[in-house]
Amino acid sequence: MLDQARKHALRCMEDSFAYAEEKWDKSHATQDFKVGDLVLVSTTNFNNIKGCKKLKDSFFRTFVIKYLHGENAVEIELSEELSNKHPTYPVSLIKPYKSSDAERIPLRNKIPQVIPPIETSGIKKITKVLKERKLRAKKVREYLVTPGRISCQSSAIDFTSCKRLAG
Repeated sequence: MLDQARKHALRCMEDSFAYAEEKWDKSHATQDFKVGDLVLVSTTNFNNIKGCKKLKDSFFRTFVIKYLHGENAVEIELSEELSNKHPTYPVSLIKPYKSSDAERIPLRNKIPQVIPPIETSGIKKITKVLKERKLRAKKVREYLVTPGRISCQSSAIDFTSCKRLAG
């Protein structure tokens, strides 16, 4: 009885291993990198990139492959600003660089930059200052106003010279 249970368990394990291997082989594509290829490196381990974490790119700059460490790791040439980083990265953190093709995407570089029109139809009028606030540790004040008659002395609107209106 125990021998039959053991044989059944071994058969189930072998079947599950075979299924997992088949699934892996079907979905996994190996990257073929060569020395001298241009690659992009993932930014997951780069803490020195400035800016908001949510808005930074998932891959960072192009680098040249200097040496291959088997199938799973590559050594890249780093710039001077990244000289404190280790130059060897696993293949999972590297993506091949593909330059943008002008034939594939013809309008990418030809889109004209649109400059929004500046309103020059006169001076805006202020009826009432609804709310004001001083920005943190700065000598800058912001005002929430409603349109109406002008209450400032200068010809252009200078919110620092506006007086608080009684309302």
